[in-house]
Amino acid sequence: MKRRDFLKVVGLGAAALATPRCARTQQRFAKNKKPNIIYIMVDELGYFELSCMGNKYLKTPNIDRMTTEGMRFTQALAGAPVCAPTRSVLMTGQHTGHTTVRTNPGGVPLRAEDVTVGEVLKKAGYATGGFGKWGCGDRGTTGVPEKHGFDIFFGYYDQVHAHSFFPNYLIRSGEKVPLEGNTGDFYTGKQFSQYLIFDESIKFIRENKNRPFFCYCAWTPPHGRWGIPEDDPSWLEFKDKPWNTGQKRPEDAKVYAAMVAMVDREIGQIFGLLKELEIDDNTIVFVCGDNGGARYFNHFFDSNGHFRGQKGNLYEGGLRIPMIVRWPGRIKAGVVSDLLWYFPDVMPTLAELAGTEPPDNIDGISIIPTLLGERAAGRRQENHKYLYWEYGKQTAVRMGHWKAIQPAKNKPFELYDLKKDISEQNNIADEHQDILAKMQTYAKQAHSENVPGGWIDKSKAFKGHEFK
Repeated sequence: MKRRDFLKVVGLGAAALATPRCARTQQRFAKNKKPNIIYIMVDELGYFELSCMGNKYLKTPNIDRMTTEGMRFTQALAGAPVCAPTRSVLMTGQHTGHTTVRTNPGGVPLRAEDVTVGEVLKKAGYATGGFGKWGCGDRGTTGVPEKHGFDIFFGYYDQVHAHSFFPNYLIRSGEKVPLEGNTGDFYTGKQFSQYLIFDESIKFIRENKNRPFFCYCAWTPPHGRWGIPEDDPSWLEFKDKPWNTGQKRPEDAKVYAAMVAMVDREIGQIFGLLKELEIDDNTIVFVCGDNGGARYFNHFFDSNGHFRGQKGNLYEGGLRIPMIVRWPGRIKAGVVSDLLWYFPDVMPTLAELAGTEPPDNIDGISIIPTLLGERAAGRRQENHKYLYWEYGKQTAVRMGHWKAIQPAKNKPFELYDLKKDISEQNNIADEHQDILAKMQTYAKQAHSENVPGGWIDKSKAFKGHEFK
């Protein structure tokens, strides 16, 4: 069954269904509009940093509740192990062998001709808003969100700008918004960026409650440098914890924990708003991390648990992310899925929800049969032949439970059987040279020459950032 046919089945189109049971299904969904889509990406949230995953220090009751009301994925993987490339993959539906932004210095843009999730959903009749960290092109480049399908984007364009929660300005759809009382200091200031970004997220949802909307919340916390208002309720909860993490700034870990709790609190407020506006049942919400957990407090919070590596590399610790999806009445509650999928799959999944088609040049596969059930989708869940990543001098390929990784250009490929060795400790390349050879062939096929976007007006760049 094609994507558009699937949407007719669930009531987003007008086609009649053949059987009495299907006719009842059509009647049940007939009054529903296209679903609202909220995609919340929490910057650097580690797989084991949710309290529902047994974390002893971090508290995420609202995300935990999502797992009981929706579907949690155990094998959702980021598009890349760092900020900008993973966002480029998410936006374009192309893995890092094809997507435009593959490096992470700040400011590297999408090309003008790149098609994003925002563009696909906008053409399908959605209001499109983005809030937080863009990371796919600074002001003055071909990659700005207002040229890639977003009616509004408020936050940071260059991800290096996002290193401060007290910047002296943010950006709204290409225009600077000065923040009086802020100097750009990492720890103190008058205006806390996340409060402003969250308020804009809420405002967008309220203003578009009567039409289908796509609210992309690429929120920056808990990515550090860690400064938080002294009166924030979450900081008041954590500031007196007697933790000794061995850091030069012992309060940093407590601010990090407060930021995780703050974002969870804001997610709870969004769910409250959806109920208030009576659109909860017609809104699908995704919550995930953007890449594997960072090394900041990994030893203390156990952010990546038994996974090898962390943000910046292609071992599981750099790619495995929390991913929870909730849609009352459509996604079964309390389901844990081991479907293997990653950020290229977001584009076709959201396109299918919106009743439209993604571009032909994507690498993703829709996961609608898993989210809503194969019967509702009218087809079985398709699986990837392989998944691919490249970053810097690293390359990785996933083929089912097999994982091949070349950690550096001057080093040989390693091979791991993740079914038996999830911690990637036992390199079995020599014992399975046929499997490794096949995966190396996939790696060669997946890589294409990288052609980044360009400048239109360098004078608008964040601190004169250059990119190559």
